[in-house]
Amino acid sequence: MSHIQVSAAFDSGNIEVVDASRAEDIQLRIRIDNGSAFFQWFHYRVLGAGGQPLRMRLINAGEASYPGGWAGYRAVASYDREHWFRVSTHYADGELVIEHQPEHDSVYYAYFAPYSHERHLDLIARAGLSDMVGIERLGQTLDGRDMELLRIGEAAPGRCVIWVTARQHPGETMAEWCAEGLLTRLLDRHDAQARLLLEQAVIYMVPNMNPDGSVRGHLRTNAIGANLNREWETPSLERSPEVYCVRQRMEQTGVDLYLDLHGDEVLPCNFISGQAGAPWVEANILEQEVQFGRDLQAVNADFQLERGYPPGKFGAETMTIAAFWVGRRFSCPAMTLEMPFIDFDLRPDPLQGWSPERSQRLGASLIDPILAWLGRSLDRS
Repeated sequence: MSHIQVSAAFDSGNIEVVDASRAEDIQLRIRIDNGSAFFQWFHYRVLGAGGQPLRMRLINAGEASYPGGWAGYRAVASYDREHWFRVSTHYADGELVIEHQPEHDSVYYAYFAPYSHERHLDLIARAGLSDMVGIERLGQTLDGRDMELLRIGEAAPGRCVIWVTARQHPGETMAEWCAEGLLTRLLDRHDAQARLLLEQAVIYMVPNMNPDGSVRGHLRTNAIGANLNREWETPSLERSPEVYCVRQRMEQTGVDLYLDLHGDEVLPCNFISGQAGAPWVEANILEQEVQFGRDLQAVNADFQLERGYPPGKFGAETMTIAAFWVGRRFSCPAMTLEMPFIDFDLRPDPLQGWSPERSQRLGASLIDPILAWLGRSLDRS
């Protein structure tokens, strides 16, 4: 029997090893985000366990930020870091227990399929090869990484301005998978719907709002523990430069429609959270948001309308949240699209659960409700 090693010293890695001496009782702890109390994301490698039944206990799971998210949850695993599949997982007595017998000596486990910083850089580089795309460096993160903005299409008088941001919370990797799906379809010259959209609008996209937190293996915060989706009212270069520079660019371009891509730890479904419950929002804006959801459901059966956040859920924090700040500042539809960590319970996938592939397809589907919204906008004008 080979010696088992557990490590997380890589991009988005997160685990602390308590005891890995016995395959049947590996004890681990999830590391807390630097400078905050948030934690739930984990991502680690087990080496030397091929053919051995593993029982891995994440002993501080009960203290995680969203313990309700462990109900019905299954961890993901991968041998090649490309294909991720679900493995047996259960939560009991404050511990998340992952049981799996790997076929190979090297295997990775994670909270959800990771989206690496290298893949992010590849996405930006690949997009830059298109003559439809402009790349802007908006500024730097606290760790010195570039904050990158993609402009898809031409900014021209009379064209609608659409903004898409993803992964303010770095552990919500499905958000960048979703952004990749949208971007890939937008750049498909054979997709007539994408061509039509870019004839009428310009899209500004930030595929990863929080590269520092992503590389550090954080769940929810940037390098110093700032929750970026609570920074939109008063961002600063010292605490939240990521939001500061994006907000500054929005002021220059204006915003006619805004989508912020996220993941929800607890709810087993895809849903949109709009501005319902905000005292300033006008009825016609709310109706546009509701109709956007209907149009998305019509083209993707992985999306549903029955469940989501109740109006007024965020209370005093409302104006610190991206969709609410943007919606109020620019008097436009501004929505948060949430995807599950668990699976979509009405259309479950026993092998992968909610996956990168389904996230990408949901992202690609966004073109259709955006086009429908554009058509109604032209009618209103």
